[in-house]
Amino acid sequence: MESQLVFLIGPPRSGSTLLTRMLGAHSAIVAPPEPHLLTPIAHLGFYERVGEAPYDPVISEAGIRELVATLPRGEADYLDALRAYTDMIYERLLSGSGAHLLLDKTPAYALVLDFVARLYPKARYVVLTRHPLAVWSSVVGSFFDGDHAAAHAHNPVLERYVPAVARFLREAPVPLHHLRYEELVSAPRESMEGLCDFLDIAFEEGMIEYGRSASGRAESVRGLGDPVTVAREQRPTTDQVSRWTQDFAGNAPAIDQAEEILARLLDEDLATWGFDRARIAAELDAIDRAGAARQGRPLTRYALERRLLVRLRRNIHHNALGRLVRRVRRVCDVLLR
Repeated sequence: MESQLVFLIGPPRSGSTLLTRMLGAHSAIVAPPEPHLLTPIAHLGFYERVGEAPYDPVISEAGIRELVATLPRGEADYLDALRAYTDMIYERLLSGSGAHLLLDKTPAYALVLDFVARLYPKARYVVLTRHPLAVWSSVVGSFFDGDHAAAHAHNPVLERYVPAVARFLREAPVPLHHLRYEELVSAPRESMEGLCDFLDIAFEEGMIEYGRSASGRAESVRGLGDPVTVAREQRPTTDQVSRWTQDFAGNAPAIDQAEEILARLLDEDLATWGFDRARIAAELDAIDRAGAARQGRPLTRYALERRLLVRLRRNIHHNALGRLVRRVRRVCDVLLR
């Protein structure tokens, strides 16, 4: 399976669902919904420790490390065993499709890249980056109902993803192709032609007009918890490129928070993503802090669901509702992760 695998690496809200739909419109590519297949086995104990699990992570970590040490080829045997499991699942996803490439788009893989690269060193990796504050604004608006403080307390996305993805790009331990979201939507044909060259497939017009794809496979692509914005479009647009500056307008605390987040990111990492700190700072300075705040996003069914989940996640405590409350909290944690 290794030669048939393509991993799409990028943080949440980086445009990865759009790119997945475009790639999934190609006759040679199958792009299923986010598998989230590799993250759990990356935390079995040998590579990372499980913080919360229905077993003792400390004992499991020690046990698995001792087990791996006794194998004839050590880590290589352990990876072979894990690969046998994931290969079969990937193969079944691809079987009967008529395609020869399988795309796995799971944002959380960006946080376990060392493991993924060891498991599939010969697979091809597409790395998608986007303006960091555009990513952050979209995360806050999409998953936290515009509550910047709650979003950062629950998931400091930029501090987690920017260093991890930047290091991966610099070290390039596997075959990879770097693409910026802004380039993808402003020059989709050139972007996809370059990507097709990397994947050794011929460019197809349907990749641009993904909403009208004859294959039909691109229609079902949607990440866990993804808003439906990308599904409303038939092709890439630049409508969302500068939206983050409008979302910050009139919100001085959010701008202050963005400046604090930016200060924690390294110049080298930002440059690797394709962005300059001074330019981002200038963009923040140009936003009117005291002006009228932008009106909220349209009140869709999705927006109502997210608002409810945020409220529940923030306010629910263990009480007389017992098991029901715990189940609701678990759902909130999963959907807001």
